Amino acid sequence: MELDDLKSLLQRHFTDGLVTVVGSGLSCAEGLPGMEALAAYLQATIEAGLTDDDKALWAELSPMITANGLEAALLAKPPSATLEAAIVAKTAELIAQREREIVTEIFNRTRTLRFTILLKHILKPTTGVPVITTNYDRLIEIASEEAGLGVDTLFVGQFAGHLNEQESRLSFCREVTLKGKNVQYRYRPRVNVFKPHGSLDWYYREGKPVSYAGDLPLPRLIITPGLNKFRNGYESPFDRHRERANGAIDKANRFLVLGYGFNDDHLETHLTPRIRSGVPTLLLTHTLSDNARKLAQEHANVIAIQQGFVAGKDGSSVFVNKTDHFVPNLALWDLAAFISEVLEP
Repeated sequence: MELDDLKSLLQRHFTDGLVTVVGSGLSCAEGLPGMEALAAYLQATIEAGLTDDDKALWAELSPMITANGLEAALLAKPPSATLEAAIVAKTAELIAQREREIVTEIFNRTRTLRFTILLKHILKPTTGVPVITTNYDRLIEIASEEAGLGVDTLFVGQFAGHLNEQESRLSFCREVTLKGKNVQYRYRPRVNVFKPHGSLDWYYREGKPVSYAGDLPLPRLIITPGLNKFRNGYESPFDRHRERANGAIDKANRFLVLGYGFNDDHLETHLTPRIRSGVPTLLLTHTLSDNARKLAQEHANVIAIQQGFVAGKDGSSVFVNKTDHFVPNLALWDLAAFISEVLEP
């Protein structure tokens, strides 16, 4: 395939009905820790605060994490409730620390997030731009505001904001007009962010989920890898965010998938069947997971781009029509390069 033809094909993907799914790969590209870095941090720091029973359990888990990775270990041997709480706390500690460094750069205008630039090229439906992310960090929300858009997270209020989907949506209403017998609402352009695994700014207060942007010495509402995430995923606010995410997936005309590996059962019950049914899908990632590669190899409606290396040259491996093509010297798998080469040629 000629490069100009490929770019034209990719440009045509950015039309009506686009739903964006963001995984950890995009946050890692901005400098946040991935699963390997998180596992290393847990190995180095978690044991000091554990009870004797949890230290013994961690001693069993630790070599499994080294051998098979964090998620595989936690699936094979689920932690106790107290060990899980310690894992959540350390996970939030590391991500919040790195997030703070990135946010400081954004605040000082020495950094622009990739997603901020991308939003300039995505159509803004009156119902909001649907974005689903399995990440805990707030980079999508920050990127959206930096692009001049509102952010609807289903929470209302700045201090201990409460979960209220209707109030949150109506807070973006800018004008109400009556035409005949019909009431018409005009809303501020916004991004609807659905986070089925939780967020660093979610806490429980008196048994109810609240949103508070500051750091509190309290447990954050995030779901860590492992079997327990399925149990926790059916509690508020995770359940409502998962339902809204799956609702957006069910209505999508096309998908843009950024750094997501198709390994999450909360989303896969809806996302993968929709892709297999023929919904056009564009996937950008550093390295395709086994599940993502299988989708690209078996379904012509999937275009998947990952890092490639052929005959001593760096570039991009591009799956189009179930066939792998190599594009030398262009990192199209990286969102920044993709925007520069394809959307802003």
